[in-house]
Amino acid sequence: MLNKTRVIQVGLGPIGSAVARQVVERAGLELVGGVDIDPAKVGQDVGQVIGLGGSLGFAVAGNLGQALAGAEADVALHTTSSYFDLFKPQIVEILEAGLDIVSTAEELSFPWLAHPEQAAEIDAVAKSAGKTVLGTGINPGFVMDSLPLSLTAICLQVDRIDVTRVINASLRRGPFQAKIGSGMTVDDFNAKMAAGRMGHVGLPESMHMVFHTLGKKLARYEDSVEPVLAERLVKTDHFEVKPGQVRGLKQVARGYTDKGEFMTLTFLAALEAGDDGDTIQIGGVPNLEVKLKGTNGDIATVAIAVNAIRRVREAAPGLVTMRDLPLLSVW
Repeated sequence: MLNKTRVIQVGLGPIGSAVARQVVERAGLELVGGVDIDPAKVGQDVGQVIGLGGSLGFAVAGNLGQALAGAEADVALHTTSSYFDLFKPQIVEILEAGLDIVSTAEELSFPWLAHPEQAAEIDAVAKSAGKTVLGTGINPGFVMDSLPLSLTAICLQVDRIDVTRVINASLRRGPFQAKIGSGMTVDDFNAKMAAGRMGHVGLPESMHMVFHTLGKKLARYEDSVEPVLAERLVKTDHFEVKPGQVRGLKQVARGYTDKGEFMTLTFLAALEAGDDGDTIQIGGVPNLEVKLKGTNGDIATVAIAVNAIRRVREAAPGLVTMRDLPLLSVW
């Protein structure tokens, strides 16, 4: 392919670095820049920072302007924050710089109900710039929303949907193990959860996407979270968890129509949680049960972000979601 899509990676943490490595390896894509605010990374060769084991010939920039001063780009892969108040200025800046965006920000995956004003603003900026922005990932973005929605295509009637996701966090990166409370006391876990900056982000967005797409009114939304405690000493490369300390969490979200509960999303992520897997159950005509085994969240997030580039580049300008795009596939 003569005309490669030029990519800037914004955010060079574990996921962003893995995404950047895949861009380097993927035919049809060219990594032309990397952005991170970590002073220890800024100025270092991007190839070294992302773990290629070699140099790419350009340094990590401390901001988008610096990266674009040294290279022209077509699209930004954005992997920084989950929360709207933190990522919104970044998204606006990237769009105003004239780049399409694929982001792994969970609250961007379907923001129209929880963040309607901010979503409308991003949509307006994107259309003004003639660019497209997508929020996606394994969850939200696929397992608990767009995949169940796709399965309803072979149903005559859908009465309820249940999705359960189990993640063995012992196999995941250190920041993820920290995000689920590994090694905390129960009191510290509860305090962190109350502060609203810990645990899985995205269950409301998945719920909203499903309800809205199926034309159902979300009459009530409930969610709960509880710690999963270690019964014996648990060790990983990043944490040592003693008996009685937190080794993970269980989050449950329930969505109701005016007729009762329609959808339940269960997210269990814990050290030594057993085999990774996802179960989607659709009650209706017919009843369906689909089980996925081996859905490694880190690999899947990298894959779906990179695989979405082509569809985003082809899409009309504006803020889009996974339900708005043609089928994604590896390419």
